[in-house]
Amino acid sequence: MPSAVDQRSAPAVTGPRSAAPRRRTRLLALPEARWSLASLVLFLLALPVYLLDGPGLLWGALFAGTYVTGGWEPGREGLKALKDRTLDVDLLMVVAALGAAAIGQVLDGALLIVIFATSGALEAVATARTADSVRGLLDLAPTTATRLLPDGTEETVDTERLVVGDVVLVRPGERVGADGQVLDGTSEVDQATITGEPLPIATQAGDEVFAGTVNGTGALRVRVERDPSDSVIARIVKMVEEASETKAPTQLFIEKIEQRYSIGMVITTLAVFGIPLALGDTLDSALLRAMTFMIVASPCAVVLSTMPPLLSAIANAGRRGVLAKSAVVMERLGQIDTVALDKTGTLTEGVPYVTDLRPMPGSGLDETALLALAASAEHPSEHPLARAVVAAAAREHDLALSVADNFASTPGQGVTAAVDGHTVTVGAPAGLLRPGTGEEHHHKAVAGLEDSGRTAVVVLRDGVPVGVLGIADRLRPDAAATVAALTRLTGRTPILLTGDNERAARRLAAEVGITEVRAGLLPQDKAAAVKEWEAQGRRVLVVGDGVNDAPALAAAHTGIAMGKAGSDLALETADAVVVRDELATIPSVVQLSRTAHRLVVQNLAIAGTFITVLVAWDLIGTLPLPLGVAGHEGSTVIVGLNGLRLLREAAWPRLTNATH
Repeated sequence: MPSAVDQRSAPAVTGPRSAAPRRRTRLLALPEARWSLASLVLFLLALPVYLLDGPGLLWGALFAGTYVTGGWEPGREGLKALKDRTLDVDLLMVVAALGAAAIGQVLDGALLIVIFATSGALEAVATARTADSVRGLLDLAPTTATRLLPDGTEETVDTERLVVGDVVLVRPGERVGADGQVLDGTSEVDQATITGEPLPIATQAGDEVFAGTVNGTGALRVRVERDPSDSVIARIVKMVEEASETKAPTQLFIEKIEQRYSIGMVITTLAVFGIPLALGDTLDSALLRAMTFMIVASPCAVVLSTMPPLLSAIANAGRRGVLAKSAVVMERLGQIDTVALDKTGTLTEGVPYVTDLRPMPGSGLDETALLALAASAEHPSEHPLARAVVAAAAREHDLALSVADNFASTPGQGVTAAVDGHTVTVGAPAGLLRPGTGEEHHHKAVAGLEDSGRTAVVVLRDGVPVGVLGIADRLRPDAAATVAALTRLTGRTPILLTGDNERAARRLAAEVGITEVRAGLLPQDKAAAVKEWEAQGRRVLVVGDGVNDAPALAAAHTGIAMGKAGSDLALETADAVVVRDELATIPSVVQLSRTAHRLVVQNLAIAGTFITVLVAWDLIGTLPLPLGVAGHEGSTVIVGLNGLRLLREAAWPRLTNATH
């Protein structure tokens, strides 16, 4: 088994999914965030002064500052839209806020301004963070590479200067600088960022390697086969950007009708003001009637019909470790009808562990002794499989390990060390077992493990095979229950999308109850599968954690990233993040979203009834302004309290319990 012999010579790699360094846009670097913060601060300063009957000049100035700082940005965007003959709700809200202030409802108008300014700031932050993560992905590929010249000398060049046909040297622990083919050398390459494979891949002459993947302990000479601008990493960046740009605009349910409502409200308000005035009514009376109409017909209650249930659902999900990035995301989660799950790091924990211990007849070893022997030899190694063996011995079985002397590593084969007076070798079967030498028991054991999707590791003592270890990625304990719950919710069994090999994918799918498997996929293949289903009219939820999942997460109707081991790009591209990696929370949050949608419909019915009654009263009779404001505010309170029901502990669905 390959291992790092001299750790000082290789850059540290923190795990199988080494992520790009973060390039975070500072929150206050965004103008929307600065204006929103200023508006909120001014509002909070004005509120106690206003409620305690403080000096009118003071609270008036503070509220005026709130209107200006929070309202000028949406007002400007609304005027731009108006110039393009489009009336959006932002401008309508600013006008409604100013109208409320004009008739003495200064507090209501200021609160409306603050809500809209905060919403705009959150949207700007989400957009900036996504752009940050896409740019940061480029850091996965190194900026320089060692190019080999025809005369055998080396030169360090920027990777962007590499051209097809160049030969580069990739030393142990370095990242591969360009997509290419191995000409010479043997090593193992961590391809988790590209394929999602949980374990490093044995690599030798003739194999393909990708830019940004991490070389193991052997040196490789690689011929560049693709221009750096066309590498797999570069194409992932491009796919994420394109998917984000072409994804259908996301709108809340109420926003789908806001345009017609806004136009109708403006036209009716003008009519309510103009017609009585033309018929001889006084200016004050006509203006008062029009402003009353504008207040009672304004979509404030309708907007609040939508937001409290969704925000309450977001808060409830957040307490359970699921972060939905916006109200739109929370609404869309309940619309999904197809689920695509990644394998490594999603259905599994993404960390190898020892599953099988098979001492050979005549070796004189039992399972515990075999594990202790292998772990003692592997202890100096930093290879992921070696760490799994040592962890099984030390943590799971609490075995005392012997000191390993004369430790050595051979890339592509294994490690050798002197343990208790014996020469112990641990490594890959292909390099240690030879056919036709009386080792049929070992070949049979290896074949059985590999057929079941395990990685087989052979242990030799003084050149004689004494046992075989089976190593695999650990299935999450709640995986099967989650698959069953998602099947019940959507009416379809989830689909497994993975870059892992077909055999391992099929084995795991059978364990959790998945029937449709697409294995051996590169990032573009995952995204293509999602687009195919979306084109069929499905609303796909993709759950993943790696860089290789990001294009599919961006292309999907909704994407959820697993948070603990998730790459920066996956976390930023996804619409929601499962912070504690509890897979069972996914069907629960889908059900919570559907419950929130039902409350939204209830609230819209309540708000619509209030608006209809108050508008009819104002148009047919004479609705007193205080009564109109009270009715308007009353409907707002009712729908708000109805939406807040989702904050209760009991509102969180416990779907997984029903699956056992």
